[in-house]
Amino acid sequence: QVQLVESGGGLVQAGGSLRLSCEASGRTFSSNSMAWFRRAPGKEREFVAAVAWSGAGTRYADSVKGRFTISRDNAKNTLYLQMNSLKPDDTAVYYCAASRTVAVITTTLNVSYWGQGTQVTVSS
Repeated sequence: QVQLVESGGGLVQAGGSLRLSCEASGRTFSSNSMAWFRRAPGKEREFVAAVAWSGAGTRYADSVKGRFTISRDNAKNTLYLQMNSLKPDDTAVYYCAASRTVAVITTTLNVSYWGQGTQVTVSS
């Protein structure tokens, strides 16, 4: 059974930092794209960042460019999201996602597996 388990969420003041982790089990994703999405209260789930299977190719939503960094450790089957200069608008439940293909994830349509989510709250 495939599982994606996020950790690292919490409450932080504006301007602070958090690092999210997503540990995969049940299969290896070393040949597949992985990504982070988020859902803010009252809003649709939105794309945050994605990384190619090798870790060399990345994509970011405009709203997080320059502040967030996505990375992966294929030896540990783990995905990361380093979030700096956090803003109250970043408050959301953050979800780890994985695909079955090598194509870099850009929308929910590319996603085959989801984590359960971790809450990030940024206070002003």
